[in-house]
This record gives sequence, C-alpha cells and structure tokens, in this order.
Amino acid sequence: MLQVLRAHHDEVWFIQFSNNGKYLASASNDKSAIIWEVDEDGELLLRHTLSGHQKSVMMVAWSPDDCQLLTCGQEETIRRWDVKSGKCLHVYEKSATGLISCAWFPDGKQLSGLADQNFCIWDLDGKEVDCWKGQGSTGTSDFAVAKDGNLIISMSKQNTILLFDRETKQERIIEEGSTITSFCLSEDGDFLLVNLVSEEIHLWNIRNDPVRVNRYNGHKRTRFVIRSCFGGFEQAFIASGSEDSQVYIWHRATGDLIETLAGHSGTVNCVSWNPANPHMLASASDDHTVRIWGAKKSSLKRKDVGSSNCNSNGSRSNGNAHNNVFVQKCNGNNTK
Repeated sequence: MLQVLRAHHDEVWFIQFSNNGKYLASASNDKSAIIWEVDEDGELLLRHTLSGHQKSVMMVAWSPDDCQLLTCGQEETIRRWDVKSGKCLHVYEKSATGLISCAWFPDGKQLSGLADQNFCIWDLDGKEVDCWKGQGSTGTSDFAVAKDGNLIISMSKQNTILLFDRETKQERIIEEGSTITSFCLSEDGDFLLVNLVSEEIHLWNIRNDPVRVNRYNGHKRTRFVIRSCFGGFEQAFIASGSEDSQVYIWHRATGDLIETLAGHSGTVNCVSWNPANPHMLASASDDHTVRIWGAKKSSLKRKDVGSSNCNSNGSRSNGNAHNNVFVQKCNGNNTK
C-alpha cells in the first residue's frame, strides 16, 4: 500500500480516476466530494473539497478533457465543478426525482442524469435537451454512455440491464439470474462488468448481441452495493471491493484470483484503477478512507518491470508483498 487518504468524515462510497490519471475524485456519505491530485512522485494531495450537496454524494463523473467534474447523489441535483478552481459552475435539477447517477457525452458539451427511471440530457447551460422515461422499476442507479455517444447503458429491472441506441432506437437486454447491484463499462466500450448479489461478477461482451464470457468470484457481498473495475496494462485485470474489508484482483482472461489486498477496516465499496498508471489502484471504504495501492515511481525506475517471471495465468510463483503487487504479479509483456 502506498498511501491512506483520510480527509472524509464518513463512509466513502465512490471513487474514480480522471481519464489522464492526474486526479482522483472521491464521493462520500459526508455530503462532500474531494478532488485529489497525483504528483510527479505518485503521491496524492488534496486539491479541493467540494461542498454544496445537501445529502450523500453517490457518484462522480469526469469530463472527457478532465477539466470538469460532475457530482450527484441522494437529492434532486447534479453539480458541475471546475477542476482547477474547485468552483461550482452549474446546478442541474429535475423536480421530484433524485438524480443518483450521472455521465458525460463524449463531446463534453452535454451531460446526462438518471433518476427514478427518467433519463435526462442537458447542455452545459442547463437547457434540457431530451428526457424520456425508461423501462426500469428499480431504485438502483448505474448508468453509462459509450464513447460513440449513441449507446446508453442503464439498469432496467433488478436483474436486467438495458442497452439503448439513441440513433436507431434499438434496445438490447442483458438478463442475469440474480439481482444486479452495479456495472462498469470497459475503456473500449465493448465489455461490461456486472456485479451480482450472488457474490459473482460477470463479464459480458456487448459488441453485438450480449454474450457472457467470464465470471469472477471469491469476494463477499451480503448487504451493500459493491463496485468493480477493469484495470492494469491493457485492462487485463479485474478488481473489486468486498464486504470483508479487502480488495480482490482477478486475471481478466483466466478468471483466476491472483491477489487480495488487506488494510481497510470496513466494507470496500468501490475501486478505481489509474488509466495512466497500471500499477496504481485506489479503493474506497466505509472506514472513511481511500487507500492507494501499487508501486512508487521510484521503485519502478529501479526495477525492470518487463522482466517479471509470470506464469500463464498472470501471476508469479513467489512474491506477494502488497506494496509490490502490480510490479510482481504481471505486466504488459506477460498478460493475455
């Protein structure tokens, strides 16, 4: 473990690295979000505490250019912030609905929110561009917009995810055998990670008709929403939080569990891999902290990462120290 970030005063529910890997945003039950900056040595420094929400902040979303941040939670607003100054630029509202999920469109000129089955799209000035009622009947709220700006992915029913093409109006469905708690879209937009109450994570190929291609298990989930993510070199790994206070990491292609990271003292709700640094992973917990895992840049300079002796499943035969997990376990020349 590299660092423990202790600025929040309540459970930390969501975290996400910026697209360029220079920032991390965290959202908490303490009604705030925090922007952290990654310095040249890989240390995270508190840049801004974002206050203004009246209830818990449940999600954040980075603009495509990483200059702005959206925050939303258990109230009727989405807030848009300037990353450089920390100032709130605009508040988006939808009366009588709790805007509990938010996303940017790839042009950075429009944003969207999901609330009580309603999908709303605004321009930056707050003009409502579109709004329609979805199929959903669940209060769970994950929501994503693919890079083409046409494909919108949302929870539909408790065990169903809707893939909706805005241009063609075509709908595709992912149907699971148990209740879905969260999902995560891959960087290329072709794959979806789906977390289930059955303590499994399923990987779906959504390029065409959805096909389940792998599953991951071992983590614990009985009561809370647990989030997973893609990451590592070429997103060759899957990480997830867990109710046993640990972070779990699997090899994406083989499904093998290759590492568990201990250190938190409460449920790990969310994980986020740095897209610019495959050796840096963040985790958010009910213990009020964010933990940063990986290898310092100084140690990477001293170590020839490309020479790691990895097995076919992406793991080494020895060396399980948590501080070196991403150096010792696998690297770009040895993953599938």
